[in-house]
Amino acid sequence: MPKPNPAALEFLLTRRSRPAKTLRAPAPDRAALREILTAAARTPDHGKLEPWRFIVLERPALARLADLAEARAPQLDVPPEKIAKGVSQYRDGVLAVAVVASPRVSDKVPEIEQVLSAGAVCLALLNAALASGWGANWLTGWASHDRVFMDELGLEPQEFIAGLIFIGTETHAPPERPRPDLDAITTWVSA
Repeated sequence: MPKPNPAALEFLLTRRSRPAKTLRAPAPDRAALREILTAAARTPDHGKLEPWRFIVLERPALARLADLAEARAPQLDVPPEKIAKGVSQYRDGVLAVAVVASPRVSDKVPEIEQVLSAGAVCLALLNAALASGWGANWLTGWASHDRVFMDELGLEPQEFIAGLIFIGTETHAPPERPRPDLDAITTWVSA
């Protein structure tokens, strides 16, 4: 019989992202964030390629990226109603970790598996922040898909932002939201 971990399962069954716009200072210090990053780096990684990396964006960096996003929006033909939301996530953020997907050339591990591992790192980072008592949210948005924006962060041509995990102190717990109907999304195959 497997040995259950009821506390971990309860956390996973009840976890809830905190809207980034409700996160405020303080954010984890570097020592606390290292523990969160260490937990995220334990993500399954077929071939031990580490096809992802972290860029920690502190408040001054987020303010600079907010200005860049605002300047880039007209060049990207971003509709006006989306500009403010896209800029405010950077302007209002206190700390974010950019999870950079960094696929490696491999004869054994297809690129898609490496990209999925980067997505798993995003969720592991989000859950580690939440489990540590912080509020956290996984975002992307139009700015994070812009090559100029990615270049500003020093990404290599083959790299891209898999997710931005915003972390801070939650100002209020969000209400529960509807969850998927498990029967509608599950197929059982027994033969």
